[in-house]
Amino acid sequence: MTDRADVAGDTGGTGTGVTDVAALAGALRKAVRGEVGFDVTARALVTMDASNYRRVPLGVVAPRDADDVAAVLEVCRERGVPVVARGGGTSIAGQATGTGVVLDFTRHMTALVELDPGSRTAVVQPGLVLDRLQEAAAPHGLRFGPDPSTHGRCTLGGMIGNNSCGSHSVAWGTTADSVRELSVITARGRRLRLGQGWAGAPDGLRELAEGELARLRTGFPDLPRRISGYALDALLPEKGADVARSFCGSEGTLGILTEAVVRLVDSPRARALAVLAYADESSAAEAAAGLLPLGPLTVEGMAADLVPAGAGLPTGGAWLFVETGGETAAEARARAEEIVRAADVVDSLVVTDPAAQRSLWRIREDAAGTATRMPDGTEAWPGWEDCAVPPARLGGYLREFRALLAAHQLRGTPYGHFGDGCIHVRVDFDLLTEAGVGRFRRFSEELADLVVAHGGSLSGEHGDGQARAELLPRMYGAEMVGLFERAKAVWDPDDLLNPGMLVRPARLDENLRFSVLPRRPVDVAFAYPADGGDFRAAVRRCVGVAKCRTTTVSGPAVMCPSFRATGEEEHSTRGRARLLHEMLAGDLVTDGWRSPEVLGALDLCLSCKGCRSDCPAGVDMATYKAEFLHHHYADRRRPAAHHSMGRLPEWLRWASRARLAPLLNTLAATRPVAGLGKHLAGIAPERDIPRLAPRTFTGWWRKRKAATPGAGGSPAGGTGDHPAPTPTPTPGDLVVLWPDTFTEHLAPSVGQAAVRVLEAAGLRVALPPTLLPRKGAIGDGGTRSAAALLTARRARVCCGLTYVSTGQLDRARTVLRRTLDLMEPVLRAGVPVVVLEPSCAAALRTDLPELLPDDPRAARLSAAVLTFAETLERHAPHWTPPAVDRPVAGQTHCHQHAVLGDAPDRRLRAAAGLTGELSGGCCGLAGNFGFEKGHFEVSRACAEDRLLPSVRQASEDTVILADGFSCRTQLDQLAGVRGRHLAEVLAEALDRADGER
Repeated sequence: MTDRADVAGDTGGTGTGVTDVAALAGALRKAVRGEVGFDVTARALVTMDASNYRRVPLGVVAPRDADDVAAVLEVCRERGVPVVARGGGTSIAGQATGTGVVLDFTRHMTALVELDPGSRTAVVQPGLVLDRLQEAAAPHGLRFGPDPSTHGRCTLGGMIGNNSCGSHSVAWGTTADSVRELSVITARGRRLRLGQGWAGAPDGLRELAEGELARLRTGFPDLPRRISGYALDALLPEKGADVARSFCGSEGTLGILTEAVVRLVDSPRARALAVLAYADESSAAEAAAGLLPLGPLTVEGMAADLVPAGAGLPTGGAWLFVETGGETAAEARARAEEIVRAADVVDSLVVTDPAAQRSLWRIREDAAGTATRMPDGTEAWPGWEDCAVPPARLGGYLREFRALLAAHQLRGTPYGHFGDGCIHVRVDFDLLTEAGVGRFRRFSEELADLVVAHGGSLSGEHGDGQARAELLPRMYGAEMVGLFERAKAVWDPDDLLNPGMLVRPARLDENLRFSVLPRRPVDVAFAYPADGGDFRAAVRRCVGVAKCRTTTVSGPAVMCPSFRATGEEEHSTRGRARLLHEMLAGDLVTDGWRSPEVLGALDLCLSCKGCRSDCPAGVDMATYKAEFLHHHYADRRRPAAHHSMGRLPEWLRWASRARLAPLLNTLAATRPVAGLGKHLAGIAPERDIPRLAPRTFTGWWRKRKAATPGAGGSPAGGTGDHPAPTPTPTPGDLVVLWPDTFTEHLAPSVGQAAVRVLEAAGLRVALPPTLLPRKGAIGDGGTRSAAALLTARRARVCCGLTYVSTGQLDRARTVLRRTLDLMEPVLRAGVPVVVLEPSCAAALRTDLPELLPDDPRAARLSAAVLTFAETLERHAPHWTPPAVDRPVAGQTHCHQHAVLGDAPDRRLRAAAGLTGELSGGCCGLAGNFGFEKGHFEVSRACAEDRLLPSVRQASEDTVILADGFSCRTQLDQLAGVRGRHLAEVLAEALDRADGER
């Protein structure tokens, strides 16, 4: 970072020269007790919010209290440095970015100061996440009314700054409707307590308002979601001269919020969800306003474009989600059924089960991320995310909106708060070229005119920010916008607070975050098929909705375990994506692939792949991490752990061939020797080294085959060792069992159990070939010549997982090509490949075809891979598993959740009488991650998040399931509990049933 920086930038605000950054940072460190970060990482993490915009700040301060806030304002005022308040960073209009000092309220000022059920109020600090307030209010039958879809990570301060709303606004209004008092510090250091009756008004505000009463009474459109501009009409005497309400939606431009008194509402004891299907979105929109007299809690709309296949919605092209409440489930259901009768629908569904309702709501809440890709994979962006019109005019507005899109050859999928006339939409703007940005501007101007023609507001929820503030004169006229500027001057005469927002705004096509990215694609190792092979597009997937920043997860969700362990933005998926974006930009992170900042952020990424499925935008940070490590260590010395654990399959095969398992186990149990070995290998000293099996799985297999000749079969050898003619298998009869490294050398009992179950189900089991020709094609299944056998070399299949996770991608490709050579006869025979280790199955499903996109065999092997449960379901559908009839606990493997899915496992468990649900999250060991030096505490914290509590709460007769070797190892080392693969549980039940006969 340079010592001096231009703080004026293009904000249009103060900061007319240059500031001594080192002196500014030093002054802040002396003045505040909270953290002060002027390093590259701290700045890179807040260059963007969830909008199209990017600004590089000078530094970031995490204040501990109001005194810290006041101190920051004093230091920055003396130097003319702008100050921007930031909560969860989920703003979609750019208002949470700035070029001066960013105040991060999410570290310390996160308290729920007081909750008073009697008065139905709560006192909150600005960094408190909404869900934490809801959790505290729920036992009292209360809740905070507004609930944006980002409720798991948005903060109360951000909601007040944007006047956020959410899906329940038809019942409980906007955030401004829920605010009673606000504690604010102005840019000049005055501490004000804002409320009704001019309470806390800065000098000059009353005179300003009382001199413009006529304009305030006539200049604002009357609609429920009018968020644009300053809410100066709240200062009218007939509205109680409510200074607190007028402050809401000011986007941090008037003062810095330090505390708020908010109103709570009664939460219905029971709820029902009526899902109403319509032919198209316009029909749904026209119906929405007619449902409002029936008193629904929500009237949300979305079209089929955003709904995943198999979502379970009634048949139609668009839907309204209409929630009702009541004192009892029957009362809530009756109200929902009344709405169904009143609605002219194509089809309908009433859902009363809370879990089923949550699943359906998740579809709606994830739309902000899923809408970032059109059905054909084209990128789509915010910019016209939330304009609002009177609800009765929504249907007509949508038709004209669609026509305007077509006229500009653009596409978008509207969804949102149909009951309030508020529409969210992401449009496939081309923001990468000059021509595309020009079209973005022209469309924005014309759409603003269309919204105004329908009596609407440019913003109906997310604020104006940079995205829309330039167009406010089209909505309000020049004189009202001039009044906004005068109000800003009353509160902030030095234009210190978030300059460039709302008044004297930056242009809507400036500061676009895409403009700094390289013009040409960068060379990469993975194919990135969903992003056209372009790593820039892959990184752009992160649009900042920050679902990865949730501190609690429910159900099977995984993302993001490292953030939940540390609470640090740089250890979230979004934080890492921001650093990668800045790495590509090159003006803040200047070392490219060699960047220590990016390496530091990725170091605690567990490569759990949870973001691949849980991120609504489909960010795949595990792949990005492997890509980065591949480039970062090119022609450089790698950490010891990359050699010891990244090349684990090689070491274990060598130990097996040399018959060293007993010796190595003895040495690993000898503390001084083990300590030295762990130090040299880069292994955490807190870890125990897993014991090697005295006999490998394939060793057991060979002995078994020798004892029972003729049993089983292989498309390239009956024992997996010798080539043989390719058989023509009966469909569902022959399967190839993959001897992954963990099953082979560390847990052969899992492979043995799988063989027992698969054969009991009527399947014939074989292992992959192990002879690799030096020349020619012994793998054709027909070559039997002595010369071919003599020149062949023995090899083993491998998924390449350990090489991929450590970024050794060249080596991974070599290993995978060798594997494909070995598997050719299996692929030609069309035999399914059963993979017991979920992480290995996931690597073969995804990493293999993405690393070898030009080898058609890679796609064929990827398609042939089945999990244990999938194999039984597809190839032994009439087999009935043995009855276990016990409860289960444990964890679904993170890679299984993210890549493979666990629906067949759930059905198999149910058929065997295994009751209960497995937890989500990640075990924290995650292959090599938890064994690497410096990772133990985070690894343990991840296990304590979901896995270990679920196991501790289990009854004595509970079966602890853990299909992954890492999960079982973590359970053993941290809890002294033995976890078992589902195959082991079923095999044991089979043996028990046989013994009872």
